[in-house]
Amino acid sequence: MEPKRPSIPLQVQAFRRRRWRMRWLWVVAAGLGALLLIWLGSRSPGEPMQQAPAPVVAAQVAGPPWQIGNPEGHFTLTLYADLECPFCREYFPLLKRWVGDNADVTLQWHHLPLPAHEPAASIEARLAECAAESGGHAAFWHAVEWVYAHTRSDGQGVPDGVRYPESTPAVEQCMASERPDAVIRAQAVEATKGGVTATPSLRLQDRQTGQAILLQGPIEGDALLSAMDMLAAEDSVAPPTTEMPADVVGDMPR
Repeated sequence: MEPKRPSIPLQVQAFRRRRWRMRWLWVVAAGLGALLLIWLGSRSPGEPMQQAPAPVVAAQVAGPPWQIGNPEGHFTLTLYADLECPFCREYFPLLKRWVGDNADVTLQWHHLPLPAHEPAASIEARLAECAAESGGHAAFWHAVEWVYAHTRSDGQGVPDGVRYPESTPAVEQCMASERPDAVIRAQAVEATKGGVTATPSLRLQDRQTGQAILLQGPIEGDALLSAMDMLAAEDSVAPPTTEMPADVVGDMPR
């Protein structure tokens, strides 16, 4: 008959179970620590720790002047225009199409609201500037096209009740401020000092030489190409700015 084993007190049994659980936890922690050391050792010495992506900050809209066409083009063509000018309204889509067909030209807008067309001309110019303040260059030209499509011209403005469909709270806030007025006034003063008194007028500048030609009146595409050739000629002796009336260079067909 085997001798009877002494019974282990309950307190001792509980103590042994706690010790076993503690050992198991230490084993798991040691294993995780070893895996972490192996992962860190496998990284390149200069490899940075992954971080949460930085928040995207919207780039500020560049402008005015607002441009369309090739921004790196050889020539810059400045259009001095009034949004209530009926001749500008007829000429603008033709000029825009011509610029789109000539990769060496960028077109930029220059406000010149005429006193006879006020206050509608400045109100519409403010709308275009405020649209561009929020949406950039494309928004500016879209607003210009919308105004020319809806205005009655000659200072009559857009019919009552017709609202710009792309208006937003930001555009309306801009319209209530004085920001667009400062731009419009500055451009009008600059145009007058530069000898521009009528709309539409064009200033064609060779960006490489700095020479420019002021063209008064709606100018046809072939005449613009001739002016570009003249500015680009190596033996050109034209002064920095030359004024050429429309009847010399050529009129845009009506």
